Amino acid sequence: MYLNGGELNGKRILSRTTIQSMMGNQNNTIWGPDSDSYYALAFRVLTKTGQDKGGLGSTGTFTWGGYFSTSYFADPKEHTIGILMKQTQDANSDDTGMEI
Repeated sequence: MYLNGGELNGKRILSRTTIQSMMGNQNNTIWGPDSDSYYALAFRVLTKTGQDKGGLGSTGTFTWGGYFSTSYFADPKEHTIGILMKQTQDANSDDTGMEI
């Protein structure tokens, strides 16, 4: 739904404004406009500043992670997704997700 702007197989399921609201910056006043990313209603979203640092995806790439280092990302510009399912309790010392 997010990658396709609310459509599935050419049929609109969610409105454009719903997608825009869900992916919009919800914390601009916390980290400021020059942050690498911001938090939307459902995801962490990469900004142009984050993209320009390299290795994290295109502007608009959205990600989320779970306990024990499960994570996923979707890059709408490149039409690419990645899902990493693993069980690593000490996530602070494990950067496998960034390597992938």
